[in-house]
Amino acid sequence: MSPKKLSRRQFLVGCSSAIAAMAGARLTQVAFANPSAPGAYNNDILVVVFLRGGWGALNVVPPVAGADRGQYEASRTELQVPDSGQGAALPLDGQFGLHPAMAPLHSLYTNGSLAVVHAVGLTSDTRSHFDAMQYIELGTPGEKSSTTGWITRHLESAPNLPPTILMPALSAGNSQPTSLLGTYETVAMDNPGDFSFSGNWYYKDIQRAALRRMYNGDSWLFRAGTQTLDAVDLIESADPGHYTPANGAQYPGGSFGDNLQTIAQMIKLDVGLRVAAVDLGGWDTHEYQGDGSGGYMADLLRNLAQGLAAFYTDLDGSGASDYNRRTTLVVLSEFGRRLRENASHGTDHGHGSVMLVQGGRVNGGKVYGSWPGLGVDQLYDRADLAVTTDYRRVLSEILINRLENPNLDYIFPGYEGYQPMDLVRGASVVPPGLDQKIYLPGMLRQAP
Repeated sequence: MSPKKLSRRQFLVGCSSAIAAMAGARLTQVAFANPSAPGAYNNDILVVVFLRGGWGALNVVPPVAGADRGQYEASRTELQVPDSGQGAALPLDGQFGLHPAMAPLHSLYTNGSLAVVHAVGLTSDTRSHFDAMQYIELGTPGEKSSTTGWITRHLESAPNLPPTILMPALSAGNSQPTSLLGTYETVAMDNPGDFSFSGNWYYKDIQRAALRRMYNGDSWLFRAGTQTLDAVDLIESADPGHYTPANGAQYPGGSFGDNLQTIAQMIKLDVGLRVAAVDLGGWDTHEYQGDGSGGYMADLLRNLAQGLAAFYTDLDGSGASDYNRRTTLVVLSEFGRRLRENASHGTDHGHGSVMLVQGGRVNGGKVYGSWPGLGVDQLYDRADLAVTTDYRRVLSEILINRLENPNLDYIFPGYEGYQPMDLVRGASVVPPGLDQKIYLPGMLRQAP
């Protein structure tokens, strides 16, 4: 398909950058839309959490029963997560368990707000961090020539965004992810408290009034300037520097918890946020990954789980205040790690991984995917968990059912044969060229 051109909106950002600069924002990664957009527009929000370094999926969601448990234990004599007793994996579905450090998420799984997708990842063959991350974020496995990321192409092709949208995506942190490559409609935001008018202390009110007069007109240029100033005024008036998370939510200390809180703040300010991206690094566990269910990786998992649980709790509510009903969060990494532990009490680069999908419209409480097994002949390259679910299939279902964007051929060029997994409830808009029949939901995980 031909993408929806954003040159006009990109020009809006360029014309308004001076205003935002005076407002103290860094125009590298955050975005807003008109909060009073008509009901015809899609108001759902996608949050993408990328775990940099390749997380140890087989310890995040280890097998706890059957022949695969024996293979797992034989391959990870030091690193195995116990299936019983102290430090045991938390039960999921009888075949798999959840690392005990992820306990803050277990209740979300049991109440149906968290789904697990196992044996998922890239279909291309690479164990390079940089190649794998680039393939995933460009949305073009095996191909690096694209000049735009998959989130950018979603925003370009979405048929249901307001025509006056100014900045549709937020990257919480200091750098723009490759998934947002090619868009100028973003601003990096560490702290909403920094998004304020920072003119001269003595002349600030005069400067603000002058900008209002400068952008006082009926053309799209004037409206763009006014919209930027309105966003600054709205965020300032909310006093974001004194934000209190709802429902007693407690974010973990550090940048990851701070970034998730920033995203929650921006969602609840109702300024039109559509997509947010946040990273959590440190997952390249070649050495001292941690014995059993403790150690370094357990600390990483605990930080991740506490942050995600706090984010869900913070957004939880009823009626119009239940932001979880229109927020879907997905966790992914560039690849998993080898089945067999190495001599340094760690694991090396692997293949198949695990994705998590969290939100109020998620069909959670299930482990999705076709499990390939851990027998030597079942492993990829006789060493790694095989990939049986393309990561784009998971993202595609969220794009279709929640964001109501069916243009998969543009967002993920070259991806064919999409079929839903019944991961999330929603619109099930039919992608161009695909028959309605394949949109019947289906549970694809094989029985143990």
